[in-house]
Amino acid sequence: MLDWYGENQRDLPWRRALDPYAVWVSEIMLQQTRVDQARPYYDRFMERFPTVKHLGTAPLEDVLKAWEGMGYYARARNLHRAARRVVDEHGGQIPEDPARISDLPGIGPYTAAAILSIAFGRDCPVVDGNVVRVLSRLFHLTDNPASSAARKRLDGLAVRLLVRGRAGDFNQAMMELGATICTPRKPRCGACPVNPFCEARKTLPDPSVLPRKRPRRQRPHHHVAAGIVRRNDEVLIVRRPTDGLLGGLWEFPGGIVGKGVVGEKFLAEEIKNMLGIGIRVDRAVATLRHAFTHFEMTLQGYSCSHIAGVARHRDGNECRWVRFEDLGRFAFPRAYQRLIEAAAALHEGRRPAGST
Repeated sequence: MLDWYGENQRDLPWRRALDPYAVWVSEIMLQQTRVDQARPYYDRFMERFPTVKHLGTAPLEDVLKAWEGMGYYARARNLHRAARRVVDEHGGQIPEDPARISDLPGIGPYTAAAILSIAFGRDCPVVDGNVVRVLSRLFHLTDNPASSAARKRLDGLAVRLLVRGRAGDFNQAMMELGATICTPRKPRCGACPVNPFCEARKTLPDPSVLPRKRPRRQRPHHHVAAGIVRRNDEVLIVRRPTDGLLGGLWEFPGGIVGKGVVGEKFLAEEIKNMLGIGIRVDRAVATLRHAFTHFEMTLQGYSCSHIAGVARHRDGNECRWVRFEDLGRFAFPRAYQRLIEAAAALHEGRRPAGST
């Protein structure tokens, strides 16, 4: 495995220096994002926040903007909170002690083991999704890996196989094998360095049936109406609460439309109740579909005009009037970025500065 990894590892920026901060940022990004998608975000993020001190002392708004488009924003919020604690409590040095590093927000057993083994040379096995897949096929494990019994067995195998003294390289080799060879679909068994020992390859016509997973539940579907409310050359944006789904991001005011309810009528009433202002719904801008982890959304955007009233959110959430050209300076969920792009195409071809 180590020989194979030495010859076949991908050239990735976080592997070059093995800096604890770089390893940490990369591991957080890769929790829910593929390497090819995460890499440009990583490069921009590290350019903007080159050290843990830069990250820990930056405003959350800047961190969310740098993360914009990658999704799963709780990762960014936890990374920011953890960096602040590293600066305030650990003198800007990422702790090497397992208990202390595991106490930081967003760092669970897997992330802690990855940082400790790769950056600090600790003999800690890593069991991420790629490693689960490799071990499940290598040892023909048929239990759902999410079960406690299966997880205990996987952890035990990872400890048994770990190459002491080179745990970081071995962990990365296992993850690399799962990411590039022992893939979820159409694994390239002929190129696998451990295929002579793979029980799934020996006994199954299609090793990709492992690991076995429970069938996914059907996700609920929500219809959401959002208003791009204009006042002269400004538009109104609202910031979501820091905690919760899409916490700290900006969006256009609106809400979930009930079944059989007319979107335009709902929107005017909802914005009146939410912000205390009167609006006129002028026209539909775009209808967009977007999938989240636990639900799907159809977002209907409308161009609206401000008629009367001072905007104050009923829950105390921050709201601002900003120039349309400046929307790109604020962090929006991807669905709302697409709505901005659609609105820009309708209004004199203007494109918000800094939009993606």
